[in-house]
Amino acid sequence: MNYVIKLYEKTKNLPLGKRIFSYAIARKSPYFHSIAAQIEHIEHNKIEVSLRKRRKLHNHIKTVHAIAMCNLCEFAGGVLMEASIPKHRRWIPRGMSVKYLKKAETNLIATCDLNGTDWEQCDHVICHVSVKDLNGVKVMVADIDMKVSDKPKKS
Repeated sequence: MNYVIKLYEKTKNLPLGKRIFSYAIARKSPYFHSIAAQIEHIEHNKIEVSLRKRRKLHNHIKTVHAIAMCNLCEFAGGVLMEASIPKHRRWIPRGMSVKYLKKAETNLIATCDLNGTDWEQCDHVICHVSVKDLNGVKVMVADIDMKVSDKPKKS
């Protein structure tokens, strides 16, 4: 089991466990602290991340800012890649395309599912992240192109 999933399993049922786990994961890439997303569930090839609608994430019409949602998608996709990729492989984002479908007027849930990925043979993975509001309305989708390669051999 991957270290990300092991840590999640150890902390998820503690008081504030998911919050502490999400904070610890975001420390690896500190920019993610700006949105304070919370990992609600993670397993091999599957993740669900929540984002609380707060004033500091608003745009001029008091909905969740588009770039905050992009950050949410990149957080979900990146954490899922780290949790799912084999130890001898590595990943890095190459690009992201997004579609804003509706105004984000509530808290949000981002999901990504990489089931069916052949981690040993792939040279890239598309993380399709779907963002829904609390009414189940899809407000955004993102496709994040992740380059995948073997880690260099240590000499």
